[in-house]
Amino acid sequence: MSETPTPRRPLSPLPEKPPIPTTSPTTFVGGGLVEESFDLALARRHRNGRIFEWVCWLATWGSVLILGVLIAAMAWQAFGWLTPKFLVSMPKRNPAEAGILPGIVGTFWLILLTAILSVPLGVGAAIYLEEYAKPTLLTRFIQLNIANLAGVPSIVYGILGFTAFVRMFGLARSEYLISFGIGTFQLTLPFGRTVISGALTLALLSLPVVIIASQEALRSVPPSLRHASLALGATKWQTIRYQIIPSALPGMMTGVILAMSRAIGETAPLVAIGAATYITFTPGRIGSLSEVVTRPDKLAQVPFDSFTTIPMQIYGWINEAKPDFQHVAAAAILVLLAILLISNGLAIYIRQHFQKKIRW
Repeated sequence: MSETPTPRRPLSPLPEKPPIPTTSPTTFVGGGLVEESFDLALARRHRNGRIFEWVCWLATWGSVLILGVLIAAMAWQAFGWLTPKFLVSMPKRNPAEAGILPGIVGTFWLILLTAILSVPLGVGAAIYLEEYAKPTLLTRFIQLNIANLAGVPSIVYGILGFTAFVRMFGLARSEYLISFGIGTFQLTLPFGRTVISGALTLALLSLPVVIIASQEALRSVPPSLRHASLALGATKWQTIRYQIIPSALPGMMTGVILAMSRAIGETAPLVAIGAATYITFTPGRIGSLSEVVTRPDKLAQVPFDSFTTIPMQIYGWINEAKPDFQHVAAAAILVLLAILLISNGLAIYIRQHFQKKIRW
C-alpha cells in the first residue's frame, strides 16, 4: 500500500531589508527637530573646503605681495645709489661717497667663524643625543632646555656674549704676542668688541636650531637601515659614519641654512656686545685679496680685530640726520638680501646634490 506524501508548507517570503536612511541623524536647532539630508551636508563640507583653500591662497600670495611691495619700495629708494663704487668704498660722512665694504667683509668673517663654531658642535650634540645617549631623566632635561633655548630672544644672547666674551666676567686686560713661524699676531684677553666675540655670541644663538634640525634629520632615517648595517657586521660608529649621516645630511643642511640665515640678519646681539656702526677698515686691515696669501699675519689677526656688519651699518645710517642716508640704507638692504639669497641658494644646491645620493 503506497503512502500518500505529506504536503509541504509553503515557504514564507524573506523579510525585506529596511531602506538605508538618506538622512543624517536628527539634530536639534532652536528647539525644533530638523532632518538634514546627506547631499546638503556633503555640499556644506565641500564649500568649507573651498573656503579654507581660498584662505590659504590669500595668506600665501598676500605674504608674497607684501614682500614684493617692500622690495620694490627699497629698490625705488636705492635707485641710483647702488653702484659698484658703493660696494667697494669705505663709509664716509658724505652720503654720496659712502660705501659698504667693511660691512660686507665683516659679515663674511663673522658668519664663517659662526659656522665653524656652531655646525660641528650642533651636529655632534645631535648625534650623541640621538644615537648614543640613553633616555634618562638628565637626557630629557637637556632636550627640554635645548627646545627652550631655541625660543630665547636674541638680545638675551647679546647680553650673555657681552658678559662672557667681551668682558669675560671682569677679567683683567692682558695682551699676548703669538708667533707661528710666518707671522705674529696679538691676542687680547678679554676678547673685547672683536669678530671672535660676535662669532661666539651668534654661535650660541644658532646652536639650538642646528641641534634640533639635526635631531629631526637623524630621526627620519629608517631604523631598518641601522639594523641592516649592524646585521652585516658594521660597528655603531661605521653605521653612523657611512649610513646614518649621509642619509640625514640634507635635513642637517636645512637646519644649518636656517641658522646661518638668521645669524646674517641679527643686529640686537651685535648692538649688545658693542659692534661698531662706523669703521673705515676691514677686519685684520686686509686691503686686498692678495694680502690674504702674502700677509698671513693679517689673516690671523682677523678674529681679534674690530668689525662691523651690514645690519649694523644699516642701523647706523637709518639713525643719521641727513635724509640722503635713507637711500644709502636702502641700497645696503638690497645688498644684504642679495647676499642672503646667494648663500641660501648655494647651500640648497649642495643639499640637493647630497639628497640625490640617497637610495632608500
